[in-house]
Amino acid sequence: MEQPDPTMTRTPHDHASDGVEPTAPVPADLADSADDEARERALRAGLQEYDLADEDLALIDGEGLDGAEREIETTLPVLAVVGRPNVGKSTLVNRIIGRREAVVEDNPGVTRDRVSYPAEWSGRRFTLVDTGGWEVDVAGIHKRVAQQAEVAIDLADAVLFVVDATVGSTDTDEQVVRLLRRSGKPVVLVANKVDGPAVEADAAALWSLGLGQPHPISALHGRGTGDLLDAAMDALPRVSAHAVPLPDGPRRVALVGRPNVGKSSLLNKVVGSERVVVDDVAGTTRDPVDELVALGGKPWVFVDTAGIRRRVHQTSGADFYASLRTQAAIEKAEVAVVLVDASESMTEQDIRIVQQVIDAGRALVIAYNKWDLMDEDRRPYLEREIDQQLVQVQWAPRVNVSARTGWHTDRLVPALERSLASWDTRISTGRLNAFLGELVSAHPHPLRGGKQPRILFATQASTRPPRFVIFASGFLEPQYRRFIERRLRETFGFEGTPISISVRVREKRKR
Repeated sequence: MEQPDPTMTRTPHDHASDGVEPTAPVPADLADSADDEARERALRAGLQEYDLADEDLALIDGEGLDGAEREIETTLPVLAVVGRPNVGKSTLVNRIIGRREAVVEDNPGVTRDRVSYPAEWSGRRFTLVDTGGWEVDVAGIHKRVAQQAEVAIDLADAVLFVVDATVGSTDTDEQVVRLLRRSGKPVVLVANKVDGPAVEADAAALWSLGLGQPHPISALHGRGTGDLLDAAMDALPRVSAHAVPLPDGPRRVALVGRPNVGKSSLLNKVVGSERVVVDDVAGTTRDPVDELVALGGKPWVFVDTAGIRRRVHQTSGADFYASLRTQAAIEKAEVAVVLVDASESMTEQDIRIVQQVIDAGRALVIAYNKWDLMDEDRRPYLEREIDQQLVQVQWAPRVNVSARTGWHTDRLVPALERSLASWDTRISTGRLNAFLGELVSAHPHPLRGGKQPRILFATQASTRPPRFVIFASGFLEPQYRRFIERRLRETFGFEGTPISISVRVREKRKR
């Protein structure tokens, strides 16, 4: 005997036997959807017996849902700020963009990578690029910093050349002038640290560099920066000849972790060039570095960040401000890749960094770097250690990679896409309440003081990350909330994203 199709709720023959005109079969998922909507309407009607605030009503009606869209970036002309170390380039960058974004310290050599910032002056938007100090005949990390400055000049549409007016032109300044002349880029000469009329004579002496009029300014106090920017806008073309047009809304990925776990090496490997300075010295990166990368046929903006040290309040100077910039970079990103050194035991600091990403509400991928250095016999034991140490974040995708060789870096994109898809997931109110109804029927909340709290209604208040609000007749124990979260993940996925569940206790109206 032929079995009935389980995907259909009723067949045409059933209608025919009733003497009714046959109609198309109704798929089971549509019937389930109708049942969910009916349950939602019934629960909404039951809420009328309870005292609800205007905010509650707005949330239930869906008016509190987020509608945030990613900012669309466009191609902008590029203005690079160059000069030898400690002449005030980063201070000038902060003055132009109007906030303390670039790390600044009295010691030379704080900035190492070329870092881009969006800026605007007189209605014109442009990209401002801060660079490390350029020096001649240097080796090691200083040589790589100088190379990054040279790349910034090549990729700029115009250059602000900053000179310390109180010191005057030096042999290094003369070398930079020759480099700028070979580039053929428009150059605006900046005489910095002119804090008053008495120093303007020193600024006038910089005519000898042969770059035209020196513009006396004080980046620290803002003196003369308006006239300087007017001159820079005259030199900067309206259309960039070098900037790469960014597609609409590339997803932002922050690379975070302890110092020296390989964040910059991974970015260089993904980009395919020496985009950021890499050195064996821990803490090489100070400023977050953005780079547009095409991976898996999609655009991504990868952000290399400074290593997060054990205690931020115990750091000082550049390291302290670099830690603050890293936290800001996490909050600006959509997904964070936490790099862990697989060749060492996982530390409390690694777990703290993972928690920092979760607290910021960002999607999460955990990447174990230097996996190729692991002994074959050690790997199974490490896997068990990882499961024990990350028992609270078993929902985060894990990828084993080697930033040095590029081994398995192709697995990053699928993990990122899964985490971001979960981060963006929204469950319909009807389906959510149907899920909770089945859950509570099978596993009711334990009694509290002889009474059992009842879940009245639930809705998803927002995405990025998913945030759920449950209206209940009494307080729900933290263990029961964790149980609900675990079942939510089992039922709907949510791989790679934190979930927030809040409970609003509401009482019945007094008659």
